[in-house]
Amino acid sequence: MNNTATEIKKGNTEVQKKPRKRRFGDRPDGRRLRTISPMAMVSPFIMKTRNDTQNLFTETIDITACEKFLREQKAAGNINMGMLHIFLAAYVRTVSQRPAINRFIAGQRVFARNNIEVVMTVKKELSLDSPDTVVKCYFEPTDTVVDVYKKFNKVIEENTNLESNSDFDKTAKVLTYLPRFLLRFAVRVLEFLDYYFSLPKFLLRVSPFHGSFIITSMGSLGIPPIYHHLYNFGNLPIFLSYGAKRKETHVKDDGTVEIRPVMDITVVTDERICDGFYYAGAFKMMRRFIKNPYVLLDPPEKVIEDID
Repeated sequence: MNNTATEIKKGNTEVQKKPRKRRFGDRPDGRRLRTISPMAMVSPFIMKTRNDTQNLFTETIDITACEKFLREQKAAGNINMGMLHIFLAAYVRTVSQRPAINRFIAGQRVFARNNIEVVMTVKKELSLDSPDTVVKCYFEPTDTVVDVYKKFNKVIEENTNLESNSDFDKTAKVLTYLPRFLLRFAVRVLEFLDYYFSLPKFLLRVSPFHGSFIITSMGSLGIPPIYHHLYNFGNLPIFLSYGAKRKETHVKDDGTVEIRPVMDITVVTDERICDGFYYAGAFKMMRRFIKNPYVLLDPPEKVIEDID
C-alpha cells in the first residue's frame, strides 16, 4: 500500500490525506490504528471499560467576544445561532488540527473515526411531559461555524416536530415490544457484534452511543453543567456539558474591575484514545476558538489526518 502523503485542495483548504484501502480489522466507522505506542495498545486491556478511564475537568470561559459575535450573526440572518453552535464549530475545527481526539475504542482496539459525528439528546418541546429524542449530525473538518449552524439546525428541525419520529425513536420503539429476556439477549448480541466486528451500518447511524462527541446544554435549563458519565456500550469518547451564562468579576491589567459574562463547561473523556499532553493541547486550542469565534467563519488553512 502506498503511504505517501498527498495534499488535496478542498476550496482553499489543504487536506493532508494518504491513499488508503480498508484492511482486515478496520470497521465501517473507523480504521484501526497500528502505529500507536505499545502503552496505547495495551491500556484498553487493562482499563477495559469507559467507566474505568473517565477523566473529568471543568473550565470557565469568558464569552464576551461570543456575545458580540452572536449579535452580529443574528443581524446577518442567522437568527438562531447560539453558544451551542460555537461549541460545536470549535470542536469540529479542533478535530481538523488534532484528529486524535476523534479516535475511539472498540473491541479493546484503538480506531481513528472516519467522520465527525455529534450526538445530542433534545426535548421536542420545553415541558416536563415532552418526550426526548436523540439527534446525530455529521460534519466535515472544513466546516465553518455557519456550516455547522445550518447542518445542525436542519437536523434539529427534522427531528423535533411533535408528529415526527427520528430513526432512533423508531428503533427504540421496536425494542420495547420485546419481552424482557429477549431484550437482554438482543443487547448481548449487539455487544458481541460491536466488540468483534461492528454493528450494522443502519444501527450505527441511529445509535446514540456511537459517535465522536456528545454534548448537553444545562444552560437551557438554567443550571450549572453536570459531569456526565461515558457509556460503556458503544464508543463515544467525550461528553461535554455547558451551563447557564453567568457574570464574573474580572480584574484588568490596570487594576480596574469589570463584570464579564462567562460560561462553565465540564468535560468527561476516555483517556485511552490519546495521552494527557495531547488532550490538554487540543482543549486549549478549542478554548481559543470559543473565545475568538471569528476565526471559525473561515475554513481551516489545512486539515491534518490521524496517524496510520
